[in-house]
Amino acid sequence: MSIPSDHTNAHHRHQSYPVADRRYRHYLGSSSSPSSSASFKGCCCCLFLILIFLALLAVAVALVIVLVLKPKKPQFDLQQVTVQYLLVAPTTPSASPASAFSGVAAVGGIQPAAAYLSLNITLLFMADNPNKVGIRYEATALDVMYRGVPLGVAMVPGFEQPAQSRRLVQTRVVVDHFNVLQADALDLIRDAALNDRVDLRLTGDIAAKILVLGLSSPRVQASVDCAIVISPRKQSLTYKQCGVDGLNF
Repeated sequence: MSIPSDHTNAHHRHQSYPVADRRYRHYLGSSSSPSSSASFKGCCCCLFLILIFLALLAVAVALVIVLVLKPKKPQFDLQQVTVQYLLVAPTTPSASPASAFSGVAAVGGIQPAAAYLSLNITLLFMADNPNKVGIRYEATALDVMYRGVPLGVAMVPGFEQPAQSRRLVQTRVVVDHFNVLQADALDLIRDAALNDRVDLRLTGDIAAKILVLGLSSPRVQASVDCAIVISPRKQSLTYKQCGVDGLNF
C-alpha cells in the first residue's frame, strides 16, 4: 500500500477548494435575496407613513387656520384714480379743429372709420388685511377695456402685507394712440363729445397666499372688477366702483 505524497495531497486540495468556494458564494447569494426584498418593502412602508404624516400635518394646519385664526376675506379696493391725459380723436377728414372740444371731435353726419384714444391715468388701490396672519400677493396684470375692447394693461406689483394692516398700491395705465375700429368708434366719440364720459373697466385675477409661521398656504385667486367713468372735458374721474370676489381662505 502506497502512501500518497505531499504533491498528490496538495493537488487534491487545489482541486476541491474552488468547488467548495463556488458553493459557498452561491449559498450567500441565494440567502441575501430575501433580505434585500424585505429591506425594499420596509423602505416603501416608511415612505408611505411619511406621506400620511405630512397629509395629516397639512390638515391640522388648515384646521388651526380655520378654527383659531378665523381668516376673513381681504379687501382690495380702488381708492383713487388720477387722470393725467385723455384724448379721443376721429380719423375722418370732416373732423376739423373747430368741431373739436378739448381734443374730442363732435359727432358729425358721417360715421368715422376709426377713432384714436390716448389715455394716461394713475390708479391707487387700498389693500386691507383684517386677518391675524400675513398675506403675500403675487404680481398681476389688470386689463383696461372699453365696451369689451382691450385698451391696455395695468401692472400691479407683488408685495407682502403684514397682519391687520393697510397698504396703498399704485399702478399706471398708458394708452398711446389706440385705434378703436368702426364698431365702437362712433360710440366712443359720442360718449366723449356729447355725454362727456368715457366708461372703462379694469378686470383681472389677483393671486394671494397666507403666511403662517414662515409657511405659505396654497395659492388662491380673486377676481377684480372695477368700473370707472372719466370726463374728457374736466380730465377727471366722475365715478368708480370696484369689487373683489373669490378671495376666500
